[in-house]
Amino acid sequence: MTKPRAVLAAGLLAVAMAACEPVETGPTAADAEAFVAEAEARLFALRQEATRAAWLRETSVSRENTALAAAARRALTVAATELARDAARFDGLDLPQETARKIALVRMEPPTVAPASPAFEAELADIVAALEQTYGAGAYCYEAGADCRSRGALERTATELRDTDPLLQLWDDGRALASSMRSRYRRLVEIANAGAVELGYRDAGARWRSAYGLPPGALRAELERLWDQVRPLFESLHCLVRGELGEEYGTAIAPPGEAIPAHLLGDLGDGRWSRVYDLVAPRTRGRGYDPTRQLERNGVDPTEMARTGERFFRSLGFDPLPATFWERSLFVRPADREVACGARASNLDGENDLRLKMCLEVAGGDFVGVHRELTRTYYQWTYRSRDPLFRTGANDAFPKAAGAAVGLSVTPAYLVELNLLDRAPPDAFDVPFLLRKALDELASLPFALLVDRWRWEVFAGHVGPDRYNRAWWELRETYQGVRGPVPRSEADFDPGATRHVPANAPYVQDFLAGVLQFQFHRALCAAAGVDGPLHRCSVFGSAEAGARLRAMMEMGAGRPWPDALEAVAGTRRMDASALQQYFAPLAAWLDEQNAGRTCGW
Repeated sequence: MTKPRAVLAAGLLAVAMAACEPVETGPTAADAEAFVAEAEARLFALRQEATRAAWLRETSVSRENTALAAAARRALTVAATELARDAARFDGLDLPQETARKIALVRMEPPTVAPASPAFEAELADIVAALEQTYGAGAYCYEAGADCRSRGALERTATELRDTDPLLQLWDDGRALASSMRSRYRRLVEIANAGAVELGYRDAGARWRSAYGLPPGALRAELERLWDQVRPLFESLHCLVRGELGEEYGTAIAPPGEAIPAHLLGDLGDGRWSRVYDLVAPRTRGRGYDPTRQLERNGVDPTEMARTGERFFRSLGFDPLPATFWERSLFVRPADREVACGARASNLDGENDLRLKMCLEVAGGDFVGVHRELTRTYYQWTYRSRDPLFRTGANDAFPKAAGAAVGLSVTPAYLVELNLLDRAPPDAFDVPFLLRKALDELASLPFALLVDRWRWEVFAGHVGPDRYNRAWWELRETYQGVRGPVPRSEADFDPGATRHVPANAPYVQDFLAGVLQFQFHRALCAAAGVDGPLHRCSVFGSAEAGARLRAMMEMGAGRPWPDALEAVAGTRRMDASALQQYFAPLAAWLDEQNAGRTCGW
C-alpha cells in the first residue's frame, strides 16, 4: 500500500504546484478597451502636433519649419506603427462594435509599416523620402536650349504644346528620373509586405483593401461593377478624343481602333485629358460658361469668394464658421514669405481652431475649389464631437466625394442667385461644360483604378520586378486605351511618374470618390426637390439637403461607410448610374460625333 500512497501523494503535489503556476491567457475585452483608450489619447495628441507643425511649415516655408514638421510626422508614424502592431493581438476577439471599429482604424495607420525592427523602419523611411525627392526633382526641357521647368509649372506648357516632337520630349523627359526609382521601389515592396504579414495580412495590398471593411475579394468586385457602369461613357469619350487627335496629327500617329499615344494627351502622370480640350471642343456650341469675368466685374476678392462658400453652407442650415477661422486662414499668397499653396483644410485643436490654406485667384476654377475645400472644413467641424479615432471620413473617399458633390452645385442657377450671372446660359452651353468636366474627371477614373490594380498585383507577387513596366502598360491599355508613344522596356519605371506611386499612397479612393460625388449630388438634389437636368441642379438654400449632408458628416468614421452612404443617399450600395445621368447630354452628343468612327481599341 505504500507505493500507491506515494504515487497519489506525488500526483496531489503536482496538481497543487500546477495550481500555483500562472496560467497564460489571451487578451481580453477589457484589455482591448484599455488599449483603445491609451491609443486614442496618444494618437490624438500626436496628430494635433503634426497638424500644427504642418500648418506652420506650409504657411511659412523654411528649413527650420520643414524640420519641425518632419519630426512631428515621424513621431506620429513611429507611434502609429507601434500601435498598429500591438492592435493585431486583438484580432479575432469578440468585442463591442465601437471598440472593434477603433482597433480596425488603429491597425490601418500608417498606410505602410515595416517589420518590428529599427533598421527596417529607418530603411523604409529613407526609401520613401528618396522616392518622393526623386519625383519632386523631375524637370522638363521641352525645347533644345530652353530652361528646364519644374513639375509644378508644366500644366500650361502641356496645354499649349501642339507639335508632336516637343510633346514627346516633354513626355519622355518627365520619366527620365523615374527609372532610378525601380530598385528602391522593389525594396519598398519587400519591406511593406513583411510589415503587413507581421500584422496578419497576406500582403500590403490586402492591408490597404481591408480599410473598406469588406470581405476578401469584395472590393475588387465592387470596383469592377462600378467600372462596368462607367466604361461605355468613357469609351465614347475615348473615341471622340482619338478621332479629333487623328484630325490634328494624322491617323498615322493616332490610328482609328487603337490605343492613344500618351504624349498626345499631355500626359503628366495624373490621368486627366483636359489639356486637349481646345482640340476636341464643339465648334458650334460656344465654350460653356466661366464665372471668372463676373467675379472680376463684381469686385469679388479671394476672401469674399470664401465668404460666399460659407454662405452656401449657411443656406443649408450649417452654423457660421468661428471668427478665428477668418483670422487664421490663408486665402492669398503672401508677399513676405514662401508658402506651400496646395489646398489644405486643418483643425489644429480638434475642436474649433479650423483653418483653410488655399492661395486663391479670382477665377472660376478657384471659386468652385473653395466650395469643395470648405466642405472638408465643415466635415471636420461637424464630426468634432465624435471620439478622436472617429474624427475622419466614413472611409477615405467620403471627404473628397462630399467636397466634389458640393462643387457640382456651383451651377448657373447658383450664380444667378449670387447675381454673378443675369440669367442661366442656354442649353447649348451644356455640352462644352460637360465635355471639359469629363476630360478632367471621367478620364481620370480608369487611371485611378489601374494604379492600385497594378500595385495590388505587385504586392501580391503576381507582377515581379522583371515585369513592372510591361504590366503597367498592359493595364493602361486595358483600362484607358492609352499606350506608350515609344517602345518602353524594363529599364524604365513609368509608374514612378505618377505621384501616388513614389509617395506610396493609396489611390483607389479617388475612383470611388469620382463615382460617389454624383451619387451624393443626385440624392441631395432629390432632397431639395430640384427638378430638371442633374448637371444644372444646385441645392443652395435647401435645409433638407443640408440635413442629409450633415447626418453623414456627423457620423465621422463611427459607423461603417454603408451607414453613412445610406444617411446621405438613402441606399447602402455604391452606384454609378448618377454619373451616367449627369453626363447624359454629353453622351448623346458623343454618339452623334462618333457616328461612322471606329471606336474601341
